[in-house]
Amino acid sequence: MYSQNSKNENIGRTELSNDKIKVLNFGSFHMGITTDANSTEFDERNKKNIDSVHQIAKTLADFKPTVIIVERTPYFNEELKENYRAYLKNPDTIFRNQSEIELIAFEVGRLSGTKRVYGIDHKLEYKYYIEKEIINTNDSITYNNFLKNPFKNDPELNVELETLSLLNKLKLMNNQKFLDFLIVANADILTHVGTAGNFEGADEAAKYYKRNLRMYSNLNQITLDEDDRVFILMGASQTAFFRDFMSRSPKYEMINTFKYLK
Repeated sequence: MYSQNSKNENIGRTELSNDKIKVLNFGSFHMGITTDANSTEFDERNKKNIDSVHQIAKTLADFKPTVIIVERTPYFNEELKENYRAYLKNPDTIFRNQSEIELIAFEVGRLSGTKRVYGIDHKLEYKYYIEKEIINTNDSITYNNFLKNPFKNDPELNVELETLSLLNKLKLMNNQKFLDFLIVANADILTHVGTAGNFEGADEAAKYYKRNLRMYSNLNQITLDEDDRVFILMGASQTAFFRDFMSRSPKYEMINTFKYLK
């Protein structure tokens, strides 16, 4: 029995040392101005808030990323890199449109000595509230019940984010059940919305999948090798989709977020 267990342990070690690119796939709320339908109250210029964010960035920096990926379109990559260089020269820099990119990603990069930073976002028109434009004859019961009580099946997720500390807020948002919920709330639930013989809700949900798939494609256009360690910072719904994509990927290995989110 001891011999068999030792063999299994060695297999585990081999799998952990595979040649896949290590990724820390981290979800956050948007800490600055956002066009998202839902937002979280946060003063990104408050000194106490900045200090709290930087404490979390310090633990995430233990991942030692060589590449940082953020939710900004590749079109702005040169501006992104210029801002990052400015931050490395002066970490006290306050940017005009400060967000989680500057507060978390730049600080993680500074502490880790990361040289490369890229944006992979892709903008796509998407109607969160398509049901307001049509008479839903598809499955209004399921859809309306979800709107009334979205956490019915997972009551432990039914927490007022504003009552949580920053750390606990981010812990909740990176919880696997919460990430699953975000995919349902942002896309899958819309498959219950539509008119007879049509797919209005499903088509909107498909746009959200399409956006995230295109973001994933943007990531795959960046040159990476097996020695790279990639820190990805995005809104939590994007994190949820990337978690699913990467869980099946022949290229990436996701590292447990809670190894670093302490």
